[in-house]
Formats: sequence, structure tokens, C-alpha cells
Amino acid sequence: MEFMFMVARWSHVLGGFLALCVFWIPIVTKKGRKTHRRSGWVYVIAMSIVSISALYMGIYRLAWDPSFHAEDVPFSWFLIFIAILSGGAAWYGIRVLRYKRRRNTHKHVIDLFFPILLLTFGIAISIYGWKIDFPLLKFFPIIGVFLGGIQLQYWLSAQTRRSHWIVEHIIGMLSCCIATVTAFAVFGAPRLLQIESVSLIVWVIPILVFAPLIFGFTNYYTNKMDGKRSAS
Repeated sequence: MEFMFMVARWSHVLGGFLALCVFWIPIVTKKGRKTHRRSGWVYVIAMSIVSISALYMGIYRLAWDPSFHAEDVPFSWFLIFIAILSGGAAWYGIRVLRYKRRRNTHKHVIDLFFPILLLTFGIAISIYGWKIDFPLLKFFPIIGVFLGGIQLQYWLSAQTRRSHWIVEHIIGMLSCCIATVTAFAVFGAPRLLQIESVSLIVWVIPILVFAPLIFGFTNYYTNKMDGKRSAS
């Protein structure tokens, strides 16, 4: 078990470092081009490693770690939650591309699973955060609840807009970027800078940075693709 934990930890570190190095490339490169697609897949693979290893480490620390302390419990739950959030967001961002031409509702169990998990787990973790008075767990899971609701509504709704798939792809991938940077701000940066904790404002900076990007990109492609159809 201890050896597997070390493998998961180093996989998490390397995957997270790679994700932090490449996540900005798909954002700034032209959508649909080779550089965008290849760097996007590198990011997705890196985040898959990060999510799976984070999920394992969180569960391991809660269930089997003999050196585990009670004060570490909230951060372990946060690790599990952000693993689900980042993994679910990346999966959603990729799956909407596969069904870009759909017009009817989409009820594949594998695609409904993550939104339902995000929605229910986000509510549960937020309630837990309020119960133990832990600010990070009080408010950050609301992102998961919000994203889970959006994803579930998208899959269960018929689509008539031409831009639906690219809008949802952007929401999914940039939401994953929020999870990536937030996890680094909460876990990586304090250890790298050898400080015990960071201010709550540092936890919300990724949201403040990426939310305008999500709004700007989705608004641009909605006007570009649906505007053309309206004009024709």
C-alpha cells in the first residue's frame, strides 16, 4: 500500500507539472488546429493521471494511512472532490466533441454519471464544510454543484444551436483548468514556498481569472456560429 501511495504521489506531481506547463497552449492557439488538438490531448492525459492519483491518495489517507491526523481529514476530502471535479470536467469537455451533431437528448449512463456525482458530492462536501466550519469546503464545492447541474441539463436537453458543442467544450476544459490551478494554489504552492497555508483569496483567484475567459470565448463562438445561421 505504501509503495502504491508513493507511485501515486509521484504520478500526481509529474502529471500536475505537465498540466500546468501545457494548459495555456490550447487556450491561446487557434481552435481546431493541430497545435490546439495535440496540446489539448496532452493536457487531458496529464489531468487524467492527476485525477486518478489524487482520488487514490485521498481515499488512501482517509482509510489506510497510519500517520494520518484528524486535522488532515478536510484536505483529504478536498483532494477527492477536486479529483472528481477535474476528471469530470475534462471528460465532459471531450465527450461533447464526440456528439457535436446530436439534436436529441443524450442519456448514456457513462456521461450522466459524472454530472450526477459532481452534483451530489458537491452538496454533501459543502454541507460537511459548513458542519466543521472549513471555508474551502464550504464554498468551493458550489462550483461542482453548478457544473454538475449545467452538464446534466445539457445532456438531457435537445440541442438546436449550432454552437452548443464548442460552448460546452470550452466550459468543460476551462473548468478543468480552474481545478488544476486551484489545486496547485492550495496544495503545491504552499509546499513549494514552504508556507503552512495560503489566504482564501488565493483559492478564488483561478475562478476570477478563468470565469471571464469562459464568458468571452463562449459569447464569441455563440455569436460567430449561431449568428451566421440567423443571418442565413
